[in-house]
Amino acid sequence: MTYTFVIQVDRKPGLSDPEGATTARALHDLGFTGVEHVSFGRTITIDIDAENSDDALATVESMCAKLLANPVIEHYTIEANS
Repeated sequence: MTYTFVIQVDRKPGLSDPEGATTARALHDLGFTGVEHVSFGRTITIDIDAENSDDALATVESMCAKLLANPVIEHYTIEANS
C-alpha cells in the first residue's frame, strides 16, 4: 500500500535565518512596515510503499534523521496524508 507523508522542516528557534532576515528587510524596503519576522523552511512530500502505516512512518522518520533534516539546526514534523 502507498502512504503519503508531508514533512515540514524548519530552523530551530533562536538560530539565525539569513534568508528570512534578508526577505524581511526587502519587504520593509518595499513598504510592508508591519512585517516583524520572516522565516524559511522546507515542505517535503513523500509517497512510500509499505506493509502498513507504522512501517511507513518509521521509514520516513529514519529518512528525516539521516538526510532530510539537519538535527543540529533544524526540527521537523511529519504529517500523514490519506
